Amino acid sequence: MTGDNLEAARCGVRSLLEAIGQDPSREGLIDTPKRVVGAMLEMTEGYGMNPKEILERQFEGDGYQDLVIVRGIRFASLCEHHLLPFVGTASVAYLPDRRVVGLSKIPRLVECFARRLQLQERMTHQIASAMNEHLKPQGVGVHVTATHQCMACRGVRQPDADMVTTTVLGQLRESASLKAEFIAATHNR
Repeated sequence: MTGDNLEAARCGVRSLLEAIGQDPSREGLIDTPKRVVGAMLEMTEGYGMNPKEILERQFEGDGYQDLVIVRGIRFASLCEHHLLPFVGTASVAYLPDRRVVGLSKIPRLVECFARRLQLQERMTHQIASAMNEHLKPQGVGVHVTATHQCMACRGVRQPDADMVTTTVLGQLRESASLKAEFIAATHNR
């Protein structure tokens, strides 16, 4: 973001503060526009990440032919409807064909899509599609559970409600036993 764009964004935050009856020049709010814009840039840095590059470094699987599952990947994203966070965990599984990917790459892929303005359903599908496209496994499964602040602190005010989304592709979609193994593994933490 250029200097002009940064200042325009900060002015927008100042205008928002004024619109809700606040004085952006009071002590507690003086640096709020700068902090809000900085937080937004950090929480949307996924637009600058490339899934192909994240999954580029692969290794021979040495004949491993069973599910690889990474569970408990924590993330925070922004709901594109209210610009409020949704926070949760993702589990990502794949059935290798010949190649495997380094363990740290899977949480990085989740971050790539979480750090964008999102819908949980879209994010779940994007992670699965990127794994499928760039790793070319026999199958992929992604399971995401999150609480949404847009529902917790406004509107229906249900702070304990969470949302669960799952996308399965390839053999995990076609094989009931593989899908069941994936779902059971995501629930047995």
